[in-house]
Amino acid sequence: MTDMPIKPRLTFVDRPSPNFNERKGVTPQILVLHYTAMATAEAAIQRLCDPAAQVSSHYVIDEQGVIYRLVAEDKRAWHAGVSYWDGKTDLNTSSIGIEIANPGDVPFAKAQMDAVTALCRDIVKRYKMRAIYVVAHSDIAPDRKQDPGELFDWQGLAANGVGIFPSPNAGDYKTAATWDAAAVQSNLARLGYRSGIDLAVLVTAFQRRFHQDVFKTPASVGIADHETKARLANLVRRKAIADGLRARTKS
Repeated sequence: MTDMPIKPRLTFVDRPSPNFNERKGVTPQILVLHYTAMATAEAAIQRLCDPAAQVSSHYVIDEQGVIYRLVAEDKRAWHAGVSYWDGKTDLNTSSIGIEIANPGDVPFAKAQMDAVTALCRDIVKRYKMRAIYVVAHSDIAPDRKQDPGELFDWQGLAANGVGIFPSPNAGDYKTAATWDAAAVQSNLARLGYRSGIDLAVLVTAFQRRFHQDVFKTPASVGIADHETKARLANLVRRKAIADGLRARTKS
């Protein structure tokens, strides 16, 4: 995976959805990325605009990189469902949701990823969102969801300033070497994942986001191997540093 050029201009088309309600003064602090899991972007938009479906998102991005605006950012779209991240629940209230047109089993188009990157960068900058709060639907609902899936280029997105991606050093590998299953579970919770979910499910969600190579060997999926644990150790360490800096800034 390599850095992606950023699309210089965003192309928006308004397709208002009636499926939203009020945030009640809450400022968005989490960005959630999804795939549509439908045959076409238009089919997804029609569903997200159908009052009977009771689902929506703020944006849909099609394969050509066109961005459809469905719900205003100051409104609460219905995209996250039952969800949790880093101690926070009811994520619809505190998040912005982006649906990316993709059936779930094919690579994402370059023009589409350029638009995803540019839109995410704009949102993250405007709301001063933390890198760890750019998440997959599978991060916040790992027992229900897989999107945007193991084919999504999280590493390229992080290289362009959106979100975070692990880069373990020797210390991280050394730390991770001592971890048993309980340590893996507790560190996944420290990163942000919800406790009380089967460990293999959580590890699979983590790998889908941060160690996608394991999906080339299906037998390795859901197993916390040394590389998976080192990547987790790296992210937990970096989150702790960021948390400390935030605490000192506020004091």
